[in-house]
Amino acid sequence: MKDLIKAGVDCYLSRGTAEALGVTGHRVHILKDKVQVTIGPWRIMPFAAAHDAAEPLGFLLAKGDKKLLFVVDSNYIPNRFTGLSHVMIGVNYHADILRENVRSGAVDISLANRILKNHMSIQTAMEFFRANDMSQVKEIYLLHLSSTNSDPDQFREEIERITGRPVVSC
Repeated sequence: MKDLIKAGVDCYLSRGTAEALGVTGHRVHILKDKVQVTIGPWRIMPFAAAHDAAEPLGFLLAKGDKKLLFVVDSNYIPNRFTGLSHVMIGVNYHADILRENVRSGAVDISLANRILKNHMSIQTAMEFFRANDMSQVKEIYLLHLSSTNSDPDQFREEIERITGRPVVSC
């Protein structure tokens, strides 16, 4: 981030993140939970995310009839949304795969506990999609999948089945 700021790029982040990174200056713009800002043509509503970072945020971005939800590194999303056109959400692990990896010794129990506390499971993501209006969604992107604790094809199929929308696992 310091290199971006030095290169003249405006950076938008929470106060906690700015302090944790030690960044200041006129290129640093502080975002607050549930305080909407406009950046270029986009209206952006930051909201608190559940993660062990310093004041993490998720974002609802809106421009015209497009509404993009972007949340990565959050255990869950308590907010409800309507009118979304796109969803980009971090879905990191499957509880059964993680449990088996701990049992086999492939994943240390302390790492597993951090994952459980700070990242979203496919089970929680499915609850999120069931609880929100997906009627206008054009595409869903599943991000930040664990290389050892997830199954991208299964995740894509599960979310497509629930939402009836095209899903990409990244």
